Amino acid sequence: MADQDTGYVEDPAPGHGRLAPRARFDSDAPCLELDGPWRFRAAAGVHDLALGFEDPAFDDTHWDRLPVPSCWQLHGIGAPAYTNVTYPFPVDPPRVPDENPTGEYRRVFTLPGDWPAGRSVLRLDGVDSCFAVWLNGVRLGDGKGSRMPTEFDATDVLRTGPNVLAVRVHQWSAGSYLEDQDMWWLSGIFRSVRLLSRPAGGLDDFFVHAGYDHTTGAGTLRIDTSGAARLSLPALGLQDADPAGPHTFEDVVPWSAEQPHLYLGELTTGSERIHVRIGFRTVTVEDGLLKVNGRRLLLRGVNRHEWDPETGRTLSDATMLRDVLLMKRHNINAVRTSHYPPSSEFLALCDEYGLWVVDECDLETHGFEQVDWRGNPAADGPWRAACLDRMRRVVERDKNHPSVIMWSLGNESGTGENLAAMAAWTRDRDPSRPIHYEGDRDSGYVDVYSRMYADHAETELIGRGEEPVTDDPALDAHRRQLPFILCEYAHAMGNGPGGLSEYQRLFETYPRLQGGFVWEWIDHGIARHTPDGRRFFAYGGDFGEQVHDANFVADGLVLPDRTPSPGLVEYKKVVEPVRIDVAEADALIRIHNGHDFRDTSHLRFRWRAEDDGEPVAEGELAVPTLAAGARTTLPQPALPPAEGERSLTVVAELAGDEPWAGAGHEIAWGQSVTGTFREPGRPAGARRARPGRSLRGPSAVARTTDRLDIGPARFDPVTGALRGLGRLALDGPVLDVWRAPTDNDELGPRLADRWRDFGLDRLTTKVRDVVPAGDGLTVVTRVAPAGSDAALTATYHWRADDEALRLDLAVAPLGDWPLPLPRIGVRLALPGWIDTVDWYGRGPGEAYRDSAAAARLGRFRSTVDALQTPYVRPQENGNRHEVRWARLTGDGGGLEVSGGFDLTVRRWTSHQLDAARHSTDLTPGDRVHVNLDAAHHGLGSASCGPGTLPQHTLHAEPTMLRLTLRGL
Repeated sequence: MADQDTGYVEDPAPGHGRLAPRARFDSDAPCLELDGPWRFRAAAGVHDLALGFEDPAFDDTHWDRLPVPSCWQLHGIGAPAYTNVTYPFPVDPPRVPDENPTGEYRRVFTLPGDWPAGRSVLRLDGVDSCFAVWLNGVRLGDGKGSRMPTEFDATDVLRTGPNVLAVRVHQWSAGSYLEDQDMWWLSGIFRSVRLLSRPAGGLDDFFVHAGYDHTTGAGTLRIDTSGAARLSLPALGLQDADPAGPHTFEDVVPWSAEQPHLYLGELTTGSERIHVRIGFRTVTVEDGLLKVNGRRLLLRGVNRHEWDPETGRTLSDATMLRDVLLMKRHNINAVRTSHYPPSSEFLALCDEYGLWVVDECDLETHGFEQVDWRGNPAADGPWRAACLDRMRRVVERDKNHPSVIMWSLGNESGTGENLAAMAAWTRDRDPSRPIHYEGDRDSGYVDVYSRMYADHAETELIGRGEEPVTDDPALDAHRRQLPFILCEYAHAMGNGPGGLSEYQRLFETYPRLQGGFVWEWIDHGIARHTPDGRRFFAYGGDFGEQVHDANFVADGLVLPDRTPSPGLVEYKKVVEPVRIDVAEADALIRIHNGHDFRDTSHLRFRWRAEDDGEPVAEGELAVPTLAAGARTTLPQPALPPAEGERSLTVVAELAGDEPWAGAGHEIAWGQSVTGTFREPGRPAGARRARPGRSLRGPSAVARTTDRLDIGPARFDPVTGALRGLGRLALDGPVLDVWRAPTDNDELGPRLADRWRDFGLDRLTTKVRDVVPAGDGLTVVTRVAPAGSDAALTATYHWRADDEALRLDLAVAPLGDWPLPLPRIGVRLALPGWIDTVDWYGRGPGEAYRDSAAAARLGRFRSTVDALQTPYVRPQENGNRHEVRWARLTGDGGGLEVSGGFDLTVRRWTSHQLDAARHSTDLTPGDRVHVNLDAAHHGLGSASCGPGTLPQHTLHAEPTMLRLTLRGL
């Protein structure tokens, strides 16, 4: 029977019965949307199919209903599975297991009575991974290539009245070997299905060629059409013209990501009107640089998978718009569509709002690396048609988007002649766009030199043109003349990435380094709920997968619900297109317009001066309009003498509304800090106490049987531990060097394993001395791991007056410490009623030593709970950097701490945080746990990139921490 013909599943061919690929466009020809509830049956494999399901008379009333578009695993049918590299089935191309989950879909629709005569085309925009289609019992064909549209001619089998559409979808197919793209394996009709009327005399396809001459300002336009048509472009005075032209316009507004000007027009035939949006721009690689409209680009980009925590790869228009707006508001100007073409609607938004796009083919064969690339389709002749088909379909669909400035052959598919053939076809079809592929290390068939996760040192060598020679010396000179792009860098997994600022300085120093794309945009967590209704995000292994890569799928700059992570806030600051240097030494403000094209007339500049975080003065800075790349130097505003630590902050913000943000939206900022802060409670002009010296006359030590008292402080007479401060009961502070490892600590060089092996998570303490003196208390401890003679001596020297307690802590390493420390500081526990934190220091968000560019000096307030960053896998988070003072308060009073420290406050310990797999594993207790740190080890991005830079590595070495504590 026809419906038992499943040979196409293991056929490397891309499909049968399909129409030729063409551009995606909107017209006034009728379109029948077929989305909505379909009848659905889940089959275990090819031996469990519904016989005759394609027959219009088949009884499907007992079948379930499933929404189209959707991914069936997210509707409780089967289970999601995540792998990064490994295929979740044996590598036996083109064969797949008999245990092949299959979905059978049926939909009845009625053709409208006014449906015009002529051709009708059935279009499925995305089906994973392989499918066959029947209409009214007639097999239209089959297809592979999940993230691209497939069209079939339905003209001869359509009926007036009810029509029955049947689609059989297989999870695994030969096509799965080409789609190993570091994401959840999900199945189904996950993009829309439509029936399109193609009227006689209408256009099947067209190709817009709109160039811009930056030397004259002229635009040229030619539109190749599949049939006779006329073009109207009112804004340029074109009416009922031959689209082939060529047309030349003396003065056009060019399209760029910074100013995405689109000219709206129409292509018309006797039976159809097609809307066109034209952006004039020219992309070249010349003088060793990637240029648009004659200017070098600096890509401030992200890699973007399509993801929604509730619906998987099925995205609404609102969700796609939210992505674009978030990117624009965080100074991102470019997207690599990893690792497949996105929904066409997303590219339309990039055209409209302005994002450079590297459009990637639906191709990755990474799993063949684990078998030494044996049988890799990229190098295997029988797969050439499939590889070329995928490239052809993305180029043809997306060729009219001005936002697309580069074609990418795919990702992590090794090397081979099929990739070279894809490049040759693309270059012939569209010579106007460069070709990208990171796997071509010798760059023989691409137009840019691309790498992923090159560390800072290697990236600088490439910027200088001093990288090692290519494998093929004949290509070495060619590659050294190409621009360089980091198609993936700064792996944004969990807490991080660190080292962004150092990369950006390289991009801005060496013209050849034209930026790159952070991996990646979003954490692919799947929304789930505990039995009591609390929401969390699942990752690899949470669905019983036999093979999985755990939370490696959670590596985005936004959390699964699209909440910006601290990493995205940091990235916004690092890549800001305007640099503001508020110089401390010469009282000047230096401003550099780093836009590639746009001047600063859309910005206004405001300034604000604060002393110890208290406002002193503010105003608007008169900055002349700066052309792209221009600089200016201005005097700082006149201010009264500083009383304490003076910060002067200058902000560049939108002067008026933009399509992607309202007036007042902050684009960039700079800040200078001078002077010395006054400790809380000290009046203006008061002399600040020297470090280690009491604020007032010292209190004498008073000893009783069960405690030692110094001023308002109570200590244990045996251990020397602080037990109370005024009316506030507390535990600690004690030396702490452990943190719940971040994903960057856990992966890559596996620093967290070294920490655990060394015993840093289970240190023990020996109190060596508790020595009361007339004006203070000295406690000496030795802190060490089991099985080692390495140790840390911690000497606490306490002094107090009648209001405050001063701690001078000296830490010194003993023995051999062959690894960095996670942190060094003290921890203490406060009553659970503490719920609010005020602080003066860097903020408002989380920051660490190599991810602190976005943290400015000021006064901030937060609840304890809001200080936490809910990473998909719990880990060290929430640190506030370079804090001068903090007040931790609740209804029962609180604690004030001053000095210089990093601060974390949470309702669970680092060990509880380390033990949790999901955020819902963390249960608040009856204590609030506080860390006051002298320093942290940096973050880096070693989960899939370079580790922590040397200057951000925390070595075991003598350290001082000075704190003043007051009970409130």
